[in-house]
Amino acid sequence: MPALYVMIPAALLIVGIAIYIFFWAVDSGQYDDLDGPAHSILFDDQDPKHQAAVDEAKGQPDPAPAPGKDQAPPHA
Repeated sequence: MPALYVMIPAALLIVGIAIYIFFWAVDSGQYDDLDGPAHSILFDDQDPKHQAAVDEAKGQPDPAPAPGKDQAPPHA
């Protein structure tokens, strides 16, 4: 029973620190851009269309024209 007098305040202190760190991370902008790093790993750094996936995630149109009826689809 005396161990609970130490363990409960220690657990509350750890939870309080974890909540403080979470709110600090949110306020400092750690979670602002969740899509950019996930998409940037798919492209080389020298690729001139490196921002294509980021633009697509933001809803901006792709500058490359879509294949029409008169264009053949690319082959693998």
